[in-house]
Amino acid sequence: MHRIQFHYTLSRTGSPAQVRNPLIDLLQAVSTHGSISAGARALGLSYRHVWGELKRWEQELGSELLIWEKGQSARLTEFGSKLMWAEGQAQARLAPQIEALRSELERAFAIAFDPQAHVAMLYASHDDALGTLREFALGDGESTSPARVHLDIRFSGSVDAIRALNEGRCVMAGFHTVQNPVPGSVAEKIYKPLLKPGLHKIIGFATRTQGLMVAAGNPLQLNSLQDVQERNARFINRPLGTGTRVVLDELLRQSSLDATQFPGYAHTEPSHVAVAHAIASGMADVGLGIEVAARAHGLGFVPLLEENYHLVCLKSALDDPAIQALMVLLQSEAWQARLSTLPGYRAWHSGEVQSLRKVLPWWTFGSKTPG
Repeated sequence: MHRIQFHYTLSRTGSPAQVRNPLIDLLQAVSTHGSISAGARALGLSYRHVWGELKRWEQELGSELLIWEKGQSARLTEFGSKLMWAEGQAQARLAPQIEALRSELERAFAIAFDPQAHVAMLYASHDDALGTLREFALGDGESTSPARVHLDIRFSGSVDAIRALNEGRCVMAGFHTVQNPVPGSVAEKIYKPLLKPGLHKIIGFATRTQGLMVAAGNPLQLNSLQDVQERNARFINRPLGTGTRVVLDELLRQSSLDATQFPGYAHTEPSHVAVAHAIASGMADVGLGIEVAARAHGLGFVPLLEENYHLVCLKSALDDPAIQALMVLLQSEAWQARLSTLPGYRAWHSGEVQSLRKVLPWWTFGSKTPG
């Protein structure tokens, strides 16, 4: 079976949306005009080019396309006729989808030709506010800035997000920690090797509430991690590399609870939404997550802590037009008002550059050391 490949062109002039193989144009011209020479003239091509292309296609497809008989007009073989028929059927059936695809491509490429539009690649821990920001930045808001930012967000764990930044796969990463993480914490052990004062800069984004997502009404009366363990509730964890897994490990340590004995510690789901869905469907009793995910699934929510959601970039990238435009957007009153409508969220130095060692006080340096 032969496979189909698609190609497109960029042009300043408008033309009907087409997904069409040039072979079809050759067959149509020769069939209509009765000879290769006449068909070539109609297409504005040389006889040699058209003849060569037809021979190449015959070899490629493994079948003859035209019949030449002395004294008669060239005509399509049965195979050539079926190709023309298939093309007509496909064009008739797929015209709306082809036009929609063309429109989507034009919208995407319009960004490249718009000097006021910027694209920022962002790897980030799962977060509802970032999804809202992506839509807001596209114009779903009231920002007075003429610049538009297109956030190309790849959701991953916090650790993977920072690694992606350090490996040059994105210009910014999103991760979260408990507020004022103390030296010697689990967060320090995980994040300190990945972040370097003087190399990285924190851009403020938001605070959000983490807590226990439970069934509506909290029938098991789970108000702490101790309650989860004592009642052997079915807990759902998050995978290694996620910020929420780091937070859970910190809370377990603070509560003197053994992770290996904690019920459901090895049972993981990839996102807050997935955890909330599992609880809502009765597959689990409780999980650690953000308030907005619990509310969206009609669950109960027991707040345990406030955490900061950080955006981090390389110091050398602060002047990047996309990051500059994003910082302006984050500082706007319109965005901060939108953020406040999400349960459990509020602005936290939004769009402001923060000193890494002040936000995450794990490093001790002399006064002249850059932060």
